[in-house]
Amino acid sequence: MKNKTILKPQDILILLKIALLGDQPWLQQSLAQDLHISQSEISECISRSKYSGLLNASGKKVNMLNFLELIAHGVKYIFPQRPGAIVRGIATAHAAAPLNEKIVGEEIYVWPYARGTMRGQSIEPLYKTVPQAALQDQKLYEALALIDAIRVGKVREQQLAIELLKKQLTHGTGLAA
Repeated sequence: MKNKTILKPQDILILLKIALLGDQPWLQQSLAQDLHISQSEISECISRSKYSGLLNASGKKVNMLNFLELIAHGVKYIFPQRPGAIVRGIATAHAAAPLNEKIVGEEIYVWPYARGTMRGQSIEPLYKTVPQAALQDQKLYEALALIDAIRVGKVREQQLAIELLKKQLTHGTGLAA
């Protein structure tokens, strides 16, 4: 029997989208459309995230301190990634904004995607629909690239990504970054 309380990689994607919405109201249907994920998967994520303390009791607001702690200290262990073959795709980690403005790296990491414009070492995205969702939402794209920098980067890149992600997610929430 499967444990229905264990987080899945798409939960990070969904929670990230909710966190970026801030105080804007949202519906499961709109999240499903924006993220190219089924509405039932959104519902299951909300249940898992409430159980784990990443969403409040109403299931509408991200418990930001808990979420940031998971991102900063857990995501690289729970959803690790090692760069793969050279492929066409969409830039991620330090090869994408905002890190590409602060770090010049020899490696270029990409999410494999046929319509991508860059070539680099492949990084499997947290969920298969990440490239499509990221191309439709610049803030989400930047946040996902920062999470990939935490997953695959060196210590300096990880620390800078955590700092930038905290600023992006806590901007306007009253939380200290």
